[in-house]
Amino acid sequence: MSKQRSVVIVGASLAGAKAAEGLRNAGFDGRIVLLGAEPERPYERPPLSKGFLLGKEPREKAYVHPESFYADHGIELRTSTTVTAIHRDRHEVECADGERIGYDTLLLATGASPIRLSLPGADLPGIHYLRTMADSAALRETLQRGGQVVVVGGGWIGLEVAAAARHHGCDVTILEPLPAPLYRVLGKELGDFYAQVHRDHGVELRLGVGASEFRGTERVEAVVANDGTVLPADAVVVGVGARPNTQLAEAAGLPVEGGVLVDEFLRTADPDIFAAGDVANAHNPFYGRRVRVEHWANAQDQGSAVAHSILGKGEPFAKIPYFYSDQYDVGMEYSGLLDPEGKYDLVYRGDVASREFCVFWVRDGVVVAGMNVNVWDVHPDIRALIKSGKPVDTAKLADPQVPLSSLAGG
Repeated sequence: MSKQRSVVIVGASLAGAKAAEGLRNAGFDGRIVLLGAEPERPYERPPLSKGFLLGKEPREKAYVHPESFYADHGIELRTSTTVTAIHRDRHEVECADGERIGYDTLLLATGASPIRLSLPGADLPGIHYLRTMADSAALRETLQRGGQVVVVGGGWIGLEVAAAARHHGCDVTILEPLPAPLYRVLGKELGDFYAQVHRDHGVELRLGVGASEFRGTERVEAVVANDGTVLPADAVVVGVGARPNTQLAEAAGLPVEGGVLVDEFLRTADPDIFAAGDVANAHNPFYGRRVRVEHWANAQDQGSAVAHSILGKGEPFAKIPYFYSDQYDVGMEYSGLLDPEGKYDLVYRGDVASREFCVFWVRDGVVVAGMNVNVWDVHPDIRALIKSGKPVDTAKLADPQVPLSSLAGG
């Protein structure tokens, strides 16, 4: 790629920032324009529900790069800039102010947005969603005032926010329509484990119950559950999932299905347009199907990988999904990909009662996914087990005296 070529990145996200960094590290000396709708420079999202929300980490720690990085590397970072259209025929993007910016290669790193409830009273002040730095800062200020907090949704965001709210001294109730928190991610057995963790820290969990209405005059004052119960609320946090921001791609005529469709090199149907991060529904050769992952590690890894693909030096992206969560004194790492409708055997290693253990999802003797809870330095071995695709001796898998590294060979 010559000096005259330009790469425009829509989305000043983790994926977008890592792609810009990767291009420069790989020797690309052309123009790089990084466009972000938010006023912030690129930042990582895990602190928004973890350290920053808890008040334990400063805002600065969330940023992907120091403020000087972009100018020092010749990257044109434009914050508060919303892209409204892609003109593929002219190789241009159009911004909200009417400016058009030409590209030779375009990367879509537009992320995802929270699913918003359309219930009565859903627009009342005091109802929070968590996606941006501004969202987290506003929510932290709210939680620091204490009071009664109702969390709608028992997924990762809901549980981490609940833990932060308890840290700040709030009374917390979680409404989760499914039989357990994290039910679709981990299943009931592990969901029950996390339910007990939260109950032990004073959280009230109402399972099999959702929200049907929000009440209040000038701001939210109560949540009406769908069983008729009225829960007083000084604040509400909604965490019921996210949708990929595919609007630009759809309007430009790019194939979209549960995300922007890309191949194993993160390239769309248009050879000059790529997508990475939460918005990308990518063919993963390891799984032999498309996978869209909404986690920090995926955004970071795809951002770096797509830089090489843009330069024609890429390799098929076949990473195993990974994420982590910290709640109270329970930290975990998870690797793998489960079918929500799939049937698995659970194999435990360690002591669940003391909350120091690993658990493996096994199908036909093969480890498909694994999670380590308060047990560290083992997730590379868990990933190796998954990657091997070979049957393991489940008795040895359950025995803490047998090193995990010795099992990856089958």
